[in-house]
Amino acid sequence: MSDLTQYEVDGYLPTIGIECHVQLKTKTKLFSGSGNDAREAPPNTLISHIDLGMPGALPVLNEKAVEYATRAALAFNTEPQKYSHFERKHYFYPDSPNGYQITQLEKPIVVGGTVAITVDGVKHVIQLNRVQLEADAGKSTHPAGADYTLVDLNRAGTPLLEIVSEADMHSAEQAKAYAHELYLLMRYADVSDANLYYGNMRFDVNVSVSKDHKQLGIRTETKNLNSFKAVLGAAEYEIERQIEVLEKGGRIDQETRGWDEAKQKTVSQRGKEDAHDYRYFPEPDIPPVVLDDEYIAAIRKTMPPMPDVLRGKLEGLNLDDSVIETLVEEMPAGRFMFKVLETAKPDEAKRIANWLASDVQALIGEEKVSWDDAVLEVEAFLQLSKLVETSQISSTSAKAILFVIVEHGGGPVVIAKERDLLQVSDEGEIEKIVQQVIKANPQAAADVRRGEMKAIGFLVGQVMKESKGKANPGMAQQLIRKQIKS
Repeated sequence: MSDLTQYEVDGYLPTIGIECHVQLKTKTKLFSGSGNDAREAPPNTLISHIDLGMPGALPVLNEKAVEYATRAALAFNTEPQKYSHFERKHYFYPDSPNGYQITQLEKPIVVGGTVAITVDGVKHVIQLNRVQLEADAGKSTHPAGADYTLVDLNRAGTPLLEIVSEADMHSAEQAKAYAHELYLLMRYADVSDANLYYGNMRFDVNVSVSKDHKQLGIRTETKNLNSFKAVLGAAEYEIERQIEVLEKGGRIDQETRGWDEAKQKTVSQRGKEDAHDYRYFPEPDIPPVVLDDEYIAAIRKTMPPMPDVLRGKLEGLNLDDSVIETLVEEMPAGRFMFKVLETAKPDEAKRIANWLASDVQALIGEEKVSWDDAVLEVEAFLQLSKLVETSQISSTSAKAILFVIVEHGGGPVVIAKERDLLQVSDEGEIEKIVQQVIKANPQAAADVRRGEMKAIGFLVGQVMKESKGKANPGMAQQLIRKQIKS
């Protein structure tokens, strides 16, 4: 029995491949000096004669885009090709003023690579086919109720990486996990802002189903998905739809489909073109890209650790999976944990990790501060951990101090003194309070003598109340036991 049988749906094996377009975070476009941040720009204000495809306009390759492509290759556990070149891909849309897209077909800048994902506790390694540099098209909008289309060319010429996976996925959950891991890799590699809301990453999901594991079915491509939920939904819907069509004796058309978010279904858009329909030919105005070992090695030295490295280090702290994934997901927290792990003892690192994933995450959820603006200083967190470890502050006080540190910065000891949060650990002072509490609560004291340990919690609570929360609770409990036994 094939290992793929576990992925069958009603006897059909789904097979999924994904093409992902990632906008690179360069200051200027791929072939012109126009600004590359179109998020809040008025339509058609970030354009030049090159972006408009004016006669005689000559493109010049953005060197930073080549660096980012190299960083992406290293993030995918491979290296960029030392020789790559560009072609023209011809098609005629209103948002493509050149009448062609400058892309890479025969010699892309990256060949191969891998992306590791985990679904239901099982690790899968998704192979990449290629990663190519190309220029984005503009944006067409269709106002509701209008009989015209508006074209905004601010995005025309934005540098993209098109990341093409092999057809290695066999469930919608794997497709979603792969899309999410790509998102993390591009952010950690500092290649893209990867903001899905602004379309910095868009996913095209190819789905086919077949009863023969050795023979792929006819595929459809659902384009321009900009959320992980949409990737999951489109893959699930296409698998179910294609099986239903085949079970009724129909055939699957190779076509491009769109995702209707409101109806949670895919819809047919147009027949799928093949490569020959685009009449590719070499780009005559841009020389080949030639990289050497020294260039690649220099960029490798600047690469930060990737998400899998962080996961491995955090798993060594015996943290809950949810804590680990929160820290990896929130990149400022993840990068901060790398710094913590360099100097902290395991128990300190674990305490700090839990603070970040629970208390600090809750603070950010309340919009008191953002991860990008949070003050994360290793020494402050280590000092706070030491105060808790040595019982100088309570867990409640630690949380209050933590919030001040994250929002405004500052030293934990100073904050604790300013807010009168340091616990009393003077044995003589606590002993006086314990004597008063035992005298005021003779029944609870008698219960403790009879071995009813719930009563000791009550007495400790009374000590904390009398000391206004400043008594060291561990010392209070020891003194209560000592006095009741005597």
